[in-house]
Amino acid sequence: MKRVFASLVVATASIAAAEDDDLGTLNPDEMTWESVLDRAERGETGMVICSTGYLLTKSGRHEEARRLFLNCTRDGYTGAMTWMSQLENNGLGGEYDPDAAAEWDRMAAELGDPVGKFNYGISLMRGYGVAQDEAAGRALVDEAAEAGLPIAKRLQGADYDLEEVTPDADNWRYAPVF
Repeated sequence: MKRVFASLVVATASIAAAEDDDLGTLNPDEMTWESVLDRAERGETGMVICSTGYLLTKSGRHEEARRLFLNCTRDGYTGAMTWMSQLENNGLGGEYDPDAAAEWDRMAAELGDPVGKFNYGISLMRGYGVAQDEAAGRALVDEAAEAGLPIAKRLQGADYDLEEVTPDADNWRYAPVF
């Protein structure tokens, strides 16, 4: 019996690893990090692939998340744009770049994403990564609140006091540079 089982395991492994030019890879990995990254490297996108970038960045694999998110942004996934902003704003998987962070949020906002509107609105209110325009920033926060984003409603309720939604530990970052 052991011999039959061992033969079955070897045969199954051989079939799984087999490649056929007409059929592609038989029994490919589908739900592993590496298979998702391979698909992203080939330029594939989709809801599952793009959402995997969140897990990658949360696990500290920022460079891989960045490559995956870039593909997704090209296909219009606004969530990937706001995540690229987060990576740029914190120097994760690349250089710290507040201008690029604001630009990613601007693109998401222009495509109607409430998180992009909120984030870009805050950047405009502060003049962080973009020229300061408090009125335009508040208007975007209002749009995000109207779309139902709770944090935007919270900021409105605090009369747009940014201390309400961002930690004071980051104030050094937003101070004017002369």
